[in-house]
Amino acid sequence: MMEYYQLGVSVIFAVIAVYIFTGSRWRTLYILHRTLPRDIIGAFRFLKVNLLLWYWEKRGFTVARLFTRQAEINPNKIAFIFENQNWTYGVLDKFTNRISRYFRTQPMSRGDSMALLMENRPEYIGTWLGLSKAGFVTALVNTNLRKEVLIHSITAANCKSIIFGGEFKDAIAEIKNKLPDLALYQWTEDSSISVLDGAVDLNKAITQVSDDPVEVDLSLGCPRDKLIYIYTSGTTGMPKAAVISNLRYMLVSCGVYYMLGLRKTDRIYDSLPLYHSAGGIVGAGQALCIGITVVLRRKFSVSKFWTDCIQYECTVAQYIGEICRFLLTVPPSPNDTAHKIRLMYGNGLRPQIWEAFKNRFNIEQIGEFYGATEGNSNLVNIDNTVGAVGFMPKYVGRLYPVGLLRFDDETGEPIRNKDGLCILCKPGETGIFVGKINPKKAVNDFSGYANKEESEKKIIYNVFKKGDRVFNSGDILVMDDMGYFYFKDRRGDTFRWKGENVATAEIEAVISNILSLMDSVVYGVEVPGHEGKAGMVAIYDPQSSLNLHEFAEGLKKTLPVYARPLFVRVLSELPLTGTFKLKKSDLQKDGFNIEKISDPIYLLDKSGNYVRFTEQLHRELKEEKLRL
Repeated sequence: MMEYYQLGVSVIFAVIAVYIFTGSRWRTLYILHRTLPRDIIGAFRFLKVNLLLWYWEKRGFTVARLFTRQAEINPNKIAFIFENQNWTYGVLDKFTNRISRYFRTQPMSRGDSMALLMENRPEYIGTWLGLSKAGFVTALVNTNLRKEVLIHSITAANCKSIIFGGEFKDAIAEIKNKLPDLALYQWTEDSSISVLDGAVDLNKAITQVSDDPVEVDLSLGCPRDKLIYIYTSGTTGMPKAAVISNLRYMLVSCGVYYMLGLRKTDRIYDSLPLYHSAGGIVGAGQALCIGITVVLRRKFSVSKFWTDCIQYECTVAQYIGEICRFLLTVPPSPNDTAHKIRLMYGNGLRPQIWEAFKNRFNIEQIGEFYGATEGNSNLVNIDNTVGAVGFMPKYVGRLYPVGLLRFDDETGEPIRNKDGLCILCKPGETGIFVGKINPKKAVNDFSGYANKEESEKKIIYNVFKKGDRVFNSGDILVMDDMGYFYFKDRRGDTFRWKGENVATAEIEAVISNILSLMDSVVYGVEVPGHEGKAGMVAIYDPQSSLNLHEFAEGLKKTLPVYARPLFVRVLSELPLTGTFKLKKSDLQKDGFNIEKISDPIYLLDKSGNYVRFTEQLHRELKEEKLRL
C-alpha cells in the first residue's frame, strides 16, 4: 500500500505542475478531470505487474515453474477444456513430464530448437511446455505454411527436429528430402493416418516413459532464457522467428490479467491459433501462469462461437477484428445474449462496429490492446473508450517510455531536429509508435529475432537523447489530447488480412517464380466493410502474355488462402522512381478504383479464379454488398 500512496502523491504533484505551467488551464483541468481516475487505476495495475515480474525474476521463476506450482496447488482444477475433454493441471503436468523425459534421451543439446507444427489442442501446449522443461526451445510454426516458406521457417530458428501432427504429414513429406538432417516426430491420434517414413511415432514413444516430476535444477532454466519462437512477418521478407523469453511470456500473460481485471474464477474462450501470440500467450498463458481455465477450439467457427461460450460457461472471450465482424454477419439469435461473457479482449476491432458489436451481444467491457509479438511497446484500453487501443498519461510518461515520432512519408525514416534527435508528435498528429529499450526492465526489453541482423533493423538510435535506443513498431498511430492512442496504419511492406500478417516481399518472390521473373509489386488495399487490407498485385505485362488461370493455379500450390492477392492489375507501362523501383505508394493510392484506372483489373472469385473486375463489382464492393 505504501507504493500506491507514493504513486498517488506523485500524480497529485504532477497534476499541480501541469496546471501551473500550462497555458490552456481550463482545458487542462477538464482533461485531468476526465482522465485522472483512468490514469490512477492504470498506474496501480501497471505497478502490480511490475512488482510481480520483479518477484518472479528474483525467485528464478519460469513459465514451466509457474505452471508446476499451479499443478502442485490445484492438481484437479481444469487447465484446458477441448472438445469435451477436461485437462486438469495434474494431467497436463504428467504429459509435459513424459515429453520432457523422452526428449532428454534424444541426441540433442540443451538450448537446441525444435519446430512444432500441430493443430490447436492441449497436447500442443503440453508439448512445447514439456520441451522447455527439458531445456529446449520450441519454434511455433504457422500451420498454413508449405514448401519453401515452411523450410525457411524451420531453418530460420536453426531447428534440429520437428514435431508435427498427423494432419500435416503430407506437408512434411514434401520437404523432408530438402532437410535430410531434420529429425521427425509425428503425433497421430487417428489410427487411419500412418506414420511418415523415417518419423518416430511420438504417441507410442512416450507411453512407456515415466510421468514423475522432472528435476527442477536440470530443467527449468532462467527467467530471461529463450522459451519459444513465434513467427512474425515483421515489415519485410520471409517470416522471422521472434524470441519469446520466459519473462516476456509471463509479462504478457500477467499484464493482460491485471490490466483488464481478469479473475481466477473466469473461463476464457480461446479459438485463435496457438502458434500466434494472441492465442498462445495472451490466451493460453492465463492457464499456465495465472491459473485460469481456458477453453480451446481446434479452429474458429462463426456458428459455434456463442454456442461454445454458453456450453462451457465462459465469462471471457478473445477476438481479433475479423472475428467480431464475422459474428455480426450472422443472423440474430437467442444465443446472442444467452452467454455469460462480460469481457472480450483482443486487437483489431474496428471503431465503426465497436458499439454495434457491444450492444448486440451485451458485452460489458471491450479490452482492445496493441502490441507486436516481439515488441516492447504495448498499450491496452481499460475503460471502454470506443476505438482506442490504449492510453498514456503525459504526466507519468516516464514510467512507461513510449511515443509517436514524426516521420517522412516517402522514406519512412523519422524526422530529426538540429541536434539529431527525433521529434515527438503533438496530439492529433500521426506518427510511428516506438518504445524505449531498457534491458534492465522486463516491460521495456527487446529480445528481437533469432536473426540478429533482422533485430537490428527494428532499432532506432539517438531518439529522445544521445545514446538511447527504441523499438520501431513500424505502425502508424495517433494520440488525442486525452492521451488515448488510435491505430491508423501499418508502415512498411506488411499488411494484415483475415487475421494474418502478410509480407509483400515474400509474396512478390513467389509471384516472380510463377511468372518467370516478370516485374510485379504487391501491396495492401482497403476494402469497404472488411478488416485489414486485401492483397493486390500489379504485374508489368506489355506483351499481354499473362495467363491468369495458370497464375491462379500457381498461387494455390504455394500460398495460403489469406496471402493470395485478391486483385490483379495488369500494367502496360512501368511507373518507376528515380532509383528504378516501382512506385508502390502511387499504386496503393489507386487501389482498384476502375473509375480512375485504365489498366485492366481482375478479382479472385470464390472458385479461386480471376475474373474481370467490372463497374458492377466495383459498385457492390463500395456499397458493401460483396464479401471477399
